[in-house]
Amino acid sequence: MNAARRTERTLIASNKKARHDYTVLKTYEAGIVLAGTEVKSLREGRASLVDAFAQERDGEIMLYGLHIAEYGFGSWTNHAPRRTRKLLLRRVEIDRIRERLREGGLTLVPLSMYFADGWAKVELALAKGKSAYDKRQALAERDADREIARELGRHLKGRTRRAAPASSPTRR
Repeated sequence: MNAARRTERTLIASNKKARHDYTVLKTYEAGIVLAGTEVKSLREGRASLVDAFAQERDGEIMLYGLHIAEYGFGSWTNHAPRRTRKLLLRRVEIDRIRERLREGGLTLVPLSMYFADGWAKVELALAKGKSAYDKRQALAERDADREIARELGRHLKGRTRRAAPASSPTRR
């Protein structure tokens, strides 16, 4: 009898800085070609997407800079931690990505890595880099939204914050 596969989605690593540095236009889910010790290391959660990026090479999409730590119980069969890995996408998706990348100004950034139905997957984003102004504006919007939500929560709970007493004018 076949062993039942896990059906949930287990997060391995995420690239939190990518959404700060880039505007995400479209996301893709890609499989990844791995060696045996890489899978075992990923199951332990030992991966980092910092400085990782994807590019088209010879009609394939390759992932560069992904760090998967060596498996602790591996022997001479261990893998190189930062080797280039091939991503598995449908030919139609690869062609669409290649067309968009040729337009210029866009890049492929991995957002997260996870196990889905027992298979290692990478969430890729077709993204455009943000300028320093855009980053500051996004931070300001996020802070304003957080403050609005906080005040709304206080109002709904009946605990409105009192304004500071106005200072009385001093006479001379």
